[in-house]
Amino acid sequence: MMSLNRCKFLRRVLGVGGGQSVEREITIVTESTLKEMRNGDLVAANGVAGGVRDAYGEDSATEDQLVTPWTVSVASGYTLLRDPRHNKGLAFSERERDAHYLRGLLPPIVVSQELQERKVMHNLRNYTVPLQRYVAMMDLQERNERLFYKLLIDNVEELLPVVYTPTVGEACQKYGSIFRRPQGLYISLNEKGKILEVLKNWPEKNIQVIVVTDGERILGLGDLGCHGMGIPVGKLALYTALGGVRPSACLPITIDVGTNNEKLLNDDFYIGLRQRRATGEEYSELLEEFMSAVKQNYGEKILVQFEDFANHNAFELLSKYRTRHLVFNDDIQGTASVVLSGLVAALRLVGGTLADHKFLFLGAGEAGTGIAELIALEISNKTKSPLEETRKKIWLVDSKGLIVSSRKESLQHFKKPFAHVHEPVNSLLEAVKAIKPTVLIGTSGVGKTFTKEVVETMASLNEKPLILALSNPTSQSECTAEEAYTWTEGRAIFASGSPFDPVEYDGKVFVPGQANNAYIFPGFGLGLIMSGTIRVHDDLLLAASEALADQVSEEDYEKGLIYPPFSNIRKISAHIAANVAAKAYDLGLASRLPRPENLVQFAESCMYSPVYRTYR
Repeated sequence: MMSLNRCKFLRRVLGVGGGQSVEREITIVTESTLKEMRNGDLVAANGVAGGVRDAYGEDSATEDQLVTPWTVSVASGYTLLRDPRHNKGLAFSERERDAHYLRGLLPPIVVSQELQERKVMHNLRNYTVPLQRYVAMMDLQERNERLFYKLLIDNVEELLPVVYTPTVGEACQKYGSIFRRPQGLYISLNEKGKILEVLKNWPEKNIQVIVVTDGERILGLGDLGCHGMGIPVGKLALYTALGGVRPSACLPITIDVGTNNEKLLNDDFYIGLRQRRATGEEYSELLEEFMSAVKQNYGEKILVQFEDFANHNAFELLSKYRTRHLVFNDDIQGTASVVLSGLVAALRLVGGTLADHKFLFLGAGEAGTGIAELIALEISNKTKSPLEETRKKIWLVDSKGLIVSSRKESLQHFKKPFAHVHEPVNSLLEAVKAIKPTVLIGTSGVGKTFTKEVVETMASLNEKPLILALSNPTSQSECTAEEAYTWTEGRAIFASGSPFDPVEYDGKVFVPGQANNAYIFPGFGLGLIMSGTIRVHDDLLLAASEALADQVSEEDYEKGLIYPPFSNIRKISAHIAANVAAKAYDLGLASRLPRPENLVQFAESCMYSPVYRTYR
């Protein structure tokens, strides 16, 4: 009775009488809330939910804020149907239609969320062009948020390539043409000195994770300027669908400092600043203001994920802010963690320990050097050897050939730790012959660089060569799955950055793995958020890698897979979050106390559910 009386009281205070404006506010109480209240799961006296689920039925990924446990107010009537957070379309019941002034605004039929899901999937499958599916999914997200995430969670393997790589790459290239409604915040040079005010314009106040890009190095596609917004939007959709972070806690941001892409500067449909990129002090001052404003507005524990910055800025920003802010670079750290996980899992198939293997990279940018450093760190931790020694097992090839000590003076700082003593080698093929690696990793962003000669040489040196062609999108992959299996006569252990279909060779079907960052960053972010972690330590990345590798089953190994199927991604993310949180507690980085007894269960309880709420 207390909740219903409270509901009536709020209706009076808010001025919700009968039959006035359709923009009046109404109060919603969910069935799940009432059940929890009857079970005594909530402490109603002071308005604090007992646990991590806020009491009006919205799953809260470990909110600090006090919430009123039994009510939430939303607009009613016509406005409610255009509120993607609460709109249910034809799934509003007869009772809800009467209570919330929807009678006559909808056709008479009442359908389930499951039927809505079937209908949308039927329509999506009728599209033949991937970009059409992408646009349809974005339209759904703007219209019915819970149905969008229900669709993505239930059909993750089919829809992940639509909302993420590879289709998101094409979407970014054509973002100006398909732009309909802004998703997230655009902070340009025009907002310098006013960034805090801009952040306050965003309607949600309880933000827990920001994904930000400046659009200079979008996937393997280069400088797409303001059109890079498709990446933060896509990443945060996965934070919710795969990691369970509430949509309202996620904020995509694009920092627009111009673009050096002449095609975009001359494109009538380009939506960004029409100027060449700002650099140097002007760029640094804008980023410094941004980071300060974010902390001032959202607090110490806001997670800022840097995404698709160019190498020179990516390393500098991570180094500059990692000791002062909770920051994470998915291209450097997330990629490294997911690749290390695949390598650890692959040991079951190729034998030995990481220390027994020799690694050769094609590509020495942020992804390549990030992976290399994390591999060296893992070997160092396992063998108790100095990091300087374990780095010697790792060799990198860039556009000028093998990185060796004689080139050290001309190398960028992030390449120097891997400049070992060796005579100069000009090509990848010569490097494979000289180094004799057991593992070949491509992070070059250039397609078709693992040629037949290179792959056949790997096969001649190893019984089971481990080949990771990681560049995105699919067109930029160093080789295809079919090429890897065919050129090694079916002996390769293969994984790629973008998805490839199963390959049949010599009567056997090979299922290529996908070293997709989506395995890591949603669960990693959830682990940071639910534990209140204040800084990202490299050991947290190792914890995420180990948790992912542990989720590969014997059945997966029998198929030659070194990553588990995405169909189990929410379970995987919960285990990653728990392992990351456990390490954060062990290192004294976690601020949410006391530590939960069962971190896996706690992670699962934090996860957002897209199932429709029942409104009263």
